[in-house]
Amino acid sequence: MPAKTSLRKKSPSAVRLTRYGRQLRKLMKDHQTLTMRLAKLAEYIEDEEDHRRIVEAEKRNAGKPGIPWEEAKKILGLKF
Repeated sequence: MPAKTSLRKKSPSAVRLTRYGRQLRKLMKDHQTLTMRLAKLAEYIEDEEDHRRIVEAEKRNAGKPGIPWEEAKKILGLKF
């Protein structure tokens, strides 16, 4: 005996829910993609700010004598 097949059509509200479900899934995926891109952009901006600060410090300290590593370790409390 063959399996019963449903020839019943989906109601208009079921079709609407399915369509909205697909739209919602796409929006959620777009939101996730945007969130990841914003996180990468924030990291890039932080890296650029760090680079700018380093360049400024190098210009400001140009020609000044540096601190020897052993003295810097003592100042910072590092014990390597």
